[in-house]
Amino acid sequence: MKTEIPEVAESIEVRNPADGILVGHVPNDAPDTVAAKVRALRHAQPAWEALGPKGRKRWLLKLQDWVLDNAERINDVLQSETGKSRADAGFEPVVTADLINYWSGNAAKFLADKHPRPHGPLGMLKKLETVYRPYPVVGVVTPWNFPFLMPAFDVIPALAAGAAVLLKPSEVTPLSAIEFARGWAEIGAPPVLAVATGYGATGAALVDNVDYVQFTGSTGTGRIVAQKCAGRLIPYSLELGGKDPAIVLADADIDRAANGIAWGGLFNAGQVCVSIERVYVEEPVYDEFLAKLAKNVNELRLGEDDRGYHFDVGALATQSQRDLVQRHVDEAIAAGARAVTGGAPTGVGTFFQPTVLADVEQSMSCIREETFGPTLPVIKVRDEQEAIELANDSRYGLSATIWTGSNKRGRRIARQLDSGAVNINDAYANVFNFALPMGGWKESGVGARWGGQSGILKYCRQQAITTPRIPLQDRELNWYPYTPSRVKLALGLMRAAAAKGRRRFGLDHR
Repeated sequence: MKTEIPEVAESIEVRNPADGILVGHVPNDAPDTVAAKVRALRHAQPAWEALGPKGRKRWLLKLQDWVLDNAERINDVLQSETGKSRADAGFEPVVTADLINYWSGNAAKFLADKHPRPHGPLGMLKKLETVYRPYPVVGVVTPWNFPFLMPAFDVIPALAAGAAVLLKPSEVTPLSAIEFARGWAEIGAPPVLAVATGYGATGAALVDNVDYVQFTGSTGTGRIVAQKCAGRLIPYSLELGGKDPAIVLADADIDRAANGIAWGGLFNAGQVCVSIERVYVEEPVYDEFLAKLAKNVNELRLGEDDRGYHFDVGALATQSQRDLVQRHVDEAIAAGARAVTGGAPTGVGTFFQPTVLADVEQSMSCIREETFGPTLPVIKVRDEQEAIELANDSRYGLSATIWTGSNKRGRRIARQLDSGAVNINDAYANVFNFALPMGGWKESGVGARWGGQSGILKYCRQQAITTPRIPLQDRELNWYPYTPSRVKLALGLMRAAAAKGRRRFGLDHR
């Protein structure tokens, strides 16, 4: 298994968590190396911005071709450092291609200058413009759960905006990020994408040098990133921890709910920011739902996959993550819960049996803390109101799902949940719809990725430009020197435009 390496080490070993085999080494970039990479990116960025959205689109579409042409190799690299199943790995390059299609196809429209309408007399004589200029260097810090797709989530819109990007992947899974950058280099694209590999000091150096930070990771580290960015007065966006609830109502299609929640909770071995991590079921259908969910989970195939799609669930990314999952399960069982299926590691690598827990209480660690593993704790509730209250009883608020026979009822309940996204009768649906924002409430984050136009404008600075509409005089009415007549005329015009009724003319309103 992966051995902790001191941060002073020159390189980092990368091992497959499924079997412990060494699969590669990457540099442990020192802070001065990171600073040098940012300087090089900053030098290259103006020419990239000058290409405009259409010029940048050509390069992004070349990258899309490269990703699709090299998908099998990418999947091999993904599996080698994560222990994913082949099916789970296969999502990453194809969703990346879709991301490229969306951002490259919409960038010109999203980044177009805006021409707001003047509202007062001083503005009427001006042409007003809002233009969008990218932050020169965007720093993207990504976690280990989707090591190829997570970079694509944020690197692609930042590049489309005209920024240069420094990507810092997790030290646990850096090989896929290096593969991403290799693709950019192989198509001959401008040198506006670089990768910095290393531990915490490498990430801290990124924050110390870039102009904008997009961080995805733990809430604790996110707080540190936010404090460092605040100290430098640079903007940032954080996607942090989650403890996503599912609410199963008595009028739901129980078969669909059991199928959807099994996938929504266990996809990628439960290592998804928006995994379903707790399930609240109305009492009349609790037993039926629990039995069907347990059956679905019990039938999942767990193991180390090759290219043949033989397994459904792969390994956990680290030994420490497997230990956390085991602690949550053991503490729940010790407190009175029971494992309906699963409940233990397999003894091989970091594999942990897909697990359904019943007789769970809201106070248990498997409900209060983020698990990020293949467990589904289920709680029986009296009615929808109790389900809403318990779903909101969390410091996290990233995503949620509602399973009901009435879309109207689902939307009504969705508006009562403290969550950045709610999917009705589905899981992860918002993730694949880039026109919607993906961001967390409470301790699940600050800001959002995607959201149509806002997903690319977040990487831009707004600039206001005014241009005269008519020939200019040598002096504006409100400029020096002040004279009684000029001041009265200027203020009178402004008052006439701002006030209502008799007050427009300085008369008493009564």
